[in-house]
Amino acid sequence: MKAVYISDFGGPEVLEIRDVPDPREPNEGEVLVRVLNAGLNRADLLQRRGLYPPPDGYDPRIPGLEFAGRVYKVGAGVEGFKENDRVFGIAAGEAQAEYILTDQRLVAHIPDIDTWDAAAVPEAYVTAHDALITQAGVGKKEVVLIHAIASGVGIAAAQIAKAAGAVVVGTSRSSEKLLRFGKLSFQGKPLADHLIETADGPLFADNIREFTDRRGADVVLDLVGGDYFPENLRCMAEKGRIVLVGLTAGRKAEFDMGIALAKRFTIKGTVLRSRSIEEKAEAMNNFKRDIVPHIGPNGTFFPEVDRYFPLEEISEAHRYLESNQSFGKVVLNLA
Repeated sequence: MKAVYISDFGGPEVLEIRDVPDPREPNEGEVLVRVLNAGLNRADLLQRRGLYPPPDGYDPRIPGLEFAGRVYKVGAGVEGFKENDRVFGIAAGEAQAEYILTDQRLVAHIPDIDTWDAAAVPEAYVTAHDALITQAGVGKKEVVLIHAIASGVGIAAAQIAKAAGAVVVGTSRSSEKLLRFGKLSFQGKPLADHLIETADGPLFADNIREFTDRRGADVVLDLVGGDYFPENLRCMAEKGRIVLVGLTAGRKAEFDMGIALAKRFTIKGTVLRSRSIEEKAEAMNNFKRDIVPHIGPNGTFFPEVDRYFPLEEISEAHRYLESNQSFGKVVLNLA
């Protein structure tokens, strides 16, 4: 089968399309999927550079965390899936290949959307739902601050927060992306209640406190890290929750512990890729229950896909995502 292959860790030029061995036959509880489309994520950029290797058992030179396609074969004991079913799912790696072998618990039936868009759903929506609903327990009228709100996870998180009845506030370093985000709607109303540009640096705490009459944000979904973290502390409401999901701005920051004591807030770190199959299956079950039935052109949830790239243009796709120009998701075509 053909697959995206990292010939040597480095820049986009190291990416190739190679013939690699086909997966083995599915064992009990496993499904073999013919991948038609795959989402491209920033984790793939890091893996290409040798900075984010997959868990043991996965080839570090074949990236890919999410896919959409059709069931090709099923193993013994598989329930609810049969050959040719349209499915999408999450993976710890190797999803950017013509076939992927996976546990049946990590896939779901694709609702009424095509596989091009379906490939943009799993990683973003499972991550956002797990962080906001399972980890943070977002409630009605709570103020949710989402950094990098124009990213795939950011847009998914905004939709999920709105569906929970929360007030959505977002940041982005790009005024153009904020302008575009401001045109997105949710059930006939703007998806965001308040947007903040951080082109000159993460100075958003005073803005948030003014917007909330000095109460602060109840939940912060931080997809950036680094020097955004001290401002997160400053803008928190009492008993608020910070969920750390991404560290694109760096993994170290100054931490004023006095603020944490005074405001009694909670800080959680979360990552999907390295979790056990059982933990991922739980997150997928929640996704199947709360998100999948409501995905569709006229549904509550729908991914925002910025660009589609043929597999042969994988290096260009990496360059585009790395340029920070993308709004929402980038999807690869393997059909």
